[in-house]
Amino acid sequence: MEPSPPQPHALVFGASGYIGTYLVPRLLAEGWRVRAAARNREVIAARQWPRVELVEADALKPATLTAALEGIDIAFYLVHSMTAGENFGQVDREAADHFAAAAAAAGVKRIVYLGGLYPRRADSEHLVSRKETGDRLRAGPVPVTEVRAGIIVGAGSAAYEVMRDLVFHLPLMVTPRWVTSKSSPIALSNLLEYLVRVATLPQAAGEIYDAGGPDYLSYEQMMRQFGELVGKRPRIVQVPVLTPQLSSYWLALITTVPASIGRALIGGLKHDIPANDAPLRALVPQRLLTFKESAQAALDAERNHTVAARWTEGVFMFRAGRHDYAYYAKRASGSAVAAASPAAVWKVVTSIGHPPRYFAAPWLWRIREWIDWLFGGPGLSVGRRDPDRLLIGDTVDYLTVLGLEENRRLTLHFGLKAPGSGILEFEVLPRNGAHTEVKVTAYWHPAGVWGLLYWYALFPAHLFIFRAMTAAIARRAESAAR
Repeated sequence: MEPSPPQPHALVFGASGYIGTYLVPRLLAEGWRVRAAARNREVIAARQWPRVELVEADALKPATLTAALEGIDIAFYLVHSMTAGENFGQVDREAADHFAAAAAAAGVKRIVYLGGLYPRRADSEHLVSRKETGDRLRAGPVPVTEVRAGIIVGAGSAAYEVMRDLVFHLPLMVTPRWVTSKSSPIALSNLLEYLVRVATLPQAAGEIYDAGGPDYLSYEQMMRQFGELVGKRPRIVQVPVLTPQLSSYWLALITTVPASIGRALIGGLKHDIPANDAPLRALVPQRLLTFKESAQAALDAERNHTVAARWTEGVFMFRAGRHDYAYYAKRASGSAVAAASPAAVWKVVTSIGHPPRYFAAPWLWRIREWIDWLFGGPGLSVGRRDPDRLLIGDTVDYLTVLGLEENRRLTLHFGLKAPGSGILEFEVLPRNGAHTEVKVTAYWHPAGVWGLLYWYALFPAHLFIFRAMTAAIARRAESAAR
């Protein structure tokens, strides 16, 4: 019997993004050899994928692409620059040009590009940019298979998260006309199946395919169906004067989806975007989930902890196991550099709870704790299981240890009463010479408008406290080292 041919060697370019985070483990499950690339290697290292080679690469820095593409058979191109500001279209085109040239020089056999559905007369910069990115990739000699998808239904998809926030927290919605625009939403699992299968089909080389689910629904219909799943009945009132620009500002007040992404999404939602997906369904047969089944699968995946590991934005336990707490987190941080070893800094970090308890600004902590106690919370709880050692599951006053990486990272859940779920994370980062950076970051998953107002009200205090905390930790580590 002849041995079966080896599985392709794949590069997932943009592995730290939404689709890349799910595609990497899917390829591993299929037996592929996988290399994951992102602009920040630490982000994908935190995923803790087994048997995955990690590289740091940026399509805007062509010199970094050589090592990323060396020996690769199939490259999945998943990057976009919606967060780059007003000129993101030009950035996307430039990145695609660099990648196409580097892929050709490396002898890559196929590029698989995830684009967006493109309606006739589209004038949204987001949609135009996604199309032009595919055109630029095809301008190179490497065959390109482009899969165009619209709304992806899965935890972490920006369009899905906007809908989730609105349904959970706004019983009465004043919306623009775009809520009546129709599209063909597709389940995340169905899209991943398409991406993996077309990559190795010879007849798919050089082709463009639309990918959609079995439903053709307006955004309003999707919100109502999602509401039925979670026991909500949103009332939706359309207001013609709400332009896409005004709508993006409105979304920024209601949801935690980044404003730049919200603007790009709304710009595309003013069109009806059907998917002509018959060719792709014939090429890759599978059972397509309805929108309602897709949304239920997304909720179940979070509840059963099958969402990709340690993605701070989406880990269900970081949101206190609540579907109605926002997926995307608000953040505030502070950092300082100590002339001490990582071990010395780590020892100080893990002494949290001992006097002076939180290293700096004790009066601010006490004010917040007394307020919590007055509202029936655990604000005056003090103590820890072991004075010298922390374990996952331990409580430090009202903080719970959720993650513990020796000499590297301590992740704590914030247990005081508040409209949302908070995470306090300490990171210990070796720097040049005998120096170590200590960084403290708060991640806040708000529960609707009240959760956002709570965050904005405390944001200045957070910046002050975290800078003071890290400076105090650095001083104590240096003192101990001396």
